[in-house]
Amino acid sequence: MLKDQTPDRAKREANKAFKPVKTQQPMNDYAKDQHSFNENRERLKAERLAREAKPDERSE
Repeated sequence: MLKDQTPDRAKREANKAFKPVKTQQPMNDYAKDQHSFNENRERLKAERLAREAKPDERSE
């Protein structure tokens, strides 16, 4: 009986190891726009916070 179970077990283990990767659904235009907008907003926010954290060199 062990001989019969070994190939099945090996197949299950191989299937687990080589399981196909779940791919994301392609984004529609609206989702792409929202993603770009959010990335740009976060970048600008980080730049603004960095500017505000620096001491103002012009005010003397």
